[in-house]
Amino acid sequence: MLFNSISFAIFLPTVFLLYWFVTNKNLKLQNVLLLLASYFFYACWDWRFLFLLMFSTLLDYFTGLKMQDAENQKRKRFWFWLSISINLGFLGVFKYYNFFAESFAEAVSHIGLQVNPWTLKIILPVGISFYTFHGLSYVIDIYKDRIKAESNFVDYAVFVSFFPLLVAGPIERATHLLPQIKKRRTFDYSQSVDGLRQILWGLFKKIVIADNCAEIANQIFNNSADQSGSTLVLGAVFFAFQIYGDFSGYSDIAIGTARLFGIDLLRNFAFPYFSRDIAEFWRRWHISLSSWFKDYLYIPLGGSKGGNWMRIRNTFIIFIVSGFWHGANWTFIVWGGLNALFIMPSIIMRTHRNHLETVAQGKLFPTVKEFFQMMTTFALAVFAWIFFRAENITHAFSYVSGIFSKSLFSVPAIIPRFLTLFIIIFVIIEWLGREQQYAIAKLGMRWKSPFRYAMYYAIIIAIFWFAGEDQQFIYFQF
Repeated sequence: MLFNSISFAIFLPTVFLLYWFVTNKNLKLQNVLLLLASYFFYACWDWRFLFLLMFSTLLDYFTGLKMQDAENQKRKRFWFWLSISINLGFLGVFKYYNFFAESFAEAVSHIGLQVNPWTLKIILPVGISFYTFHGLSYVIDIYKDRIKAESNFVDYAVFVSFFPLLVAGPIERATHLLPQIKKRRTFDYSQSVDGLRQILWGLFKKIVIADNCAEIANQIFNNSADQSGSTLVLGAVFFAFQIYGDFSGYSDIAIGTARLFGIDLLRNFAFPYFSRDIAEFWRRWHISLSSWFKDYLYIPLGGSKGGNWMRIRNTFIIFIVSGFWHGANWTFIVWGGLNALFIMPSIIMRTHRNHLETVAQGKLFPTVKEFFQMMTTFALAVFAWIFFRAENITHAFSYVSGIFSKSLFSVPAIIPRFLTLFIIIFVIIEWLGREQQYAIAKLGMRWKSPFRYAMYYAIIIAIFWFAGEDQQFIYFQF
């Protein structure tokens, strides 16, 4: 059930009405409704994997209680590693087994040994990386005595499987989401209106920007050997807007939907393409994943303590792991390594926290220096996206070599003028709203009502009139 589907357009109002008009006087019933709705939502993808989600939820709920009740540290450690091992084991089998088997066979073939790897013909359960990380953070926090284990199974199950974030995040923390689930919620009109506004902007990003950019990017990437260098650059740029519109659009819809039910989810994007260096980019892109790796991997490894060697080592580890989290392909690992290389100068020179505030805060235009910093950062991100989008390493290097040819300075063979105009308008709106939680959060608030609603209707018309060919959300594959 896609967020931009007719089925979701029926599902969401139905759950909303039941939530606020039938179960509104009983918190337990509200949470049961959210859990049943979330399981139905997930079952619409593939009902067989619903049992895997339930098992993962039961595992972490049970081991959390066992850790809290353990009479000694040894027993507590046993339950902790049991949960970690099973969670990562499932993730490894479903997502990475074939990758390791095929990589091993290819590696030994270089020394003359021929191995026919036994691979599994299995489907990757949608959202497994996301809900596994929910459970892992919960178990780790209990083990580290940061939180108490949740005794109410329904409340914990809603934390893991709340349908807006279930299949593609944001990756939540028990310390942030569980207290909201356990607290009585009352209908807030302004919160709901703000949620609808964010959903609207998310749908525009996905349907108008991402899906249209996907058509051009796919056309160029799928026929990259026949394209000029300038066309290949254009393809990479369109993919950059595709993945941003797609994933941040999903996050906007998820966060907006949660607000309809009185729940605030973690922010996942903060206008990353307006970053002045790669360090700032990664504070603004997929924030919930970046912060997860920082808290549960980077800091336990030693973080920024110690000398340059430790900072370099830890940075490379989290970026390589982040790349591998995205998928079982060497392209994602290279993508992670490239980002580690790009961020390394600021890590070594300790300038990685220079740009904590929003660019050109309180101003209409950036300075010349800020403009070139943003363009340089965007160019580096686009270059790395080539490896993220490529089918394999050979394709990625072929694509890059095609860019750096004499044809780089030719006129691109594909120039979608109408889509380019939409992207320019989109960038302007994002720039004007860069100090808000999302671009149109405050846009038009000082206008007279007819003008403000005319803007909303214009966005709705654009969504229906200029919708690109329907594309699945990119991050569903992770």
